[in-house]
Amino acid sequence: MEVLKSIFALLVFPGFLFTAVGGMAASFLDRKLSARFQWRVGPPWFQPAADILKLLGKETIVPAGSSRPAFLLSPLAGFAATVTVAFIIWKSILAPQASSAGDLIVVLYLLTIPATAVIVGGFASGNPLSSLGASREMKLLLSYELPFLLAVLVPVIKSGSIRLGEIALFQGEQGAFLFSISGVIAFGVAILCQQAKLTLTPFDLPDAETEINAGAFMEYSGPPLALFRLTRAMLLFTMPVFLVALFWGGIGTTVWGLAAGAGKIAVILFLAIVIKNTNPRVRIDQAMRFFWGPVAGFAIAAVILAMLGL
Repeated sequence: MEVLKSIFALLVFPGFLFTAVGGMAASFLDRKLSARFQWRVGPPWFQPAADILKLLGKETIVPAGSSRPAFLLSPLAGFAATVTVAFIIWKSILAPQASSAGDLIVVLYLLTIPATAVIVGGFASGNPLSSLGASREMKLLLSYELPFLLAVLVPVIKSGSIRLGEIALFQGEQGAFLFSISGVIAFGVAILCQQAKLTLTPFDLPDAETEINAGAFMEYSGPPLALFRLTRAMLLFTMPVFLVALFWGGIGTTVWGLAAGAGKIAVILFLAIVIKNTNPRVRIDQAMRFFWGPVAGFAIAAVILAMLGL
């Protein structure tokens, strides 16, 4: 019975199926609001699901000269990591007392795998433009990861724990970290890093269509491309949930708590969409200077303020 419960939790709720539906809903909201920003109508509500289903029915073409195992396994690795991250985060939200020791470290580690999968897949394809997209993804990952880790360190310092459940419980007793000076700064840094982690404008360098076609995804088709797109959609839903759990008091299990949590997720998602539609794409060198310079500086300041109890 326990094995069946674990399988259900991983594949249905709060794992794959729930996160996939949430990701496609977030993707629809992104596309619809982006269309309204551009005075367009936008797609129907079922368009993200239709795109995924259409790709699943297409043929998978492996380019000549590519590394076949790495090319085909990369999308699966990124997808599996995203499902696991979503499962861990929601488990800590729904049952904070039962959260695993050091689950925050595991989540941070797993969140790097989708980007690493894009890097490996792009280089494995053997296409010069795909390799350029993979190279940009790698540089972007190295740029935002340090300030993101520093921003996450602020809730750890304030709560004294590396368990997501205990961080949420601490905020329930003492108030959300977002309402402190260090928490506001760290949250702002995390929002910017989230934009890069999701490769949304102005940090959509790895797959900039007007520059390098589809970048690292150029040679992908069929189910592997569907996995990559579904992974991106699921991250678009999972990352705001992660930031809510870290900085905004988490999500309650009552009706009001779930409604408030949905509102918090929508606010963070709306911020990401607004940033995406009101900023031009930057160059990779500008992105690296931005994250290693002012963003890292603000993250360090947030850590120092948190250590001072502010």
